[in-house]
Parts: sequence; structure tokens; C-alpha cells
Amino acid sequence: MATECTAYRDTKGGLHSTPEKATLADLAGVLGRVGEEGGMTAGVAKLLFDKREEIERVFLEHDAMLASQPAHAAEAHAKPNGAAAR
Repeated sequence: MATECTAYRDTKGGLHSTPEKATLADLAGVLGRVGEEGGMTAGVAKLLFDKREEIERVFLEHDAMLASQPAHAAEAHAKPNGAAAR
């Protein structure tokens, strides 16, 4: 007997049983290969997913710090190749 099922498609067209699995596949795709032979990619994607709220908070705080600086001060802290100075 045929039954209905729900699946979630990632951006590459792969089907997944949960929204989380589809999102993890998309995150892994964005990350590319992490570590030797790409073995760490799935773990890093899962960590990003699990820590999403904390990661978003850090980026919001970073953006707020940059927004409060005068435009010339932010440019003065950039390296010539466009990377931020540490």
C-alpha cells in the first residue's frame, strides 16, 4: 500500500527526513571541505547549527561595535588586502 511521506530538500536537491538534516547538508555545502578529506565538515556544520543562537549573538554584537565606530576608524583597522587587523 502506498503511503504519504514528508521530505525536505536541500539546495542541491537531496532529500532528507527532517528539516535539520536538510539544513545541515546546506551548511556542510557552504563550509566545503574542513580538515583532511573533508571528514570534519559534518561535525562543524552540526556545531554551527547547535550553537546558532550564540553565533548569531556574537555577530550582532560585532556588527553593533562596527556601527558605533566612525567610518574612518573602521577603515584604519583593515589590512591592505581587505582583511581585518587583529
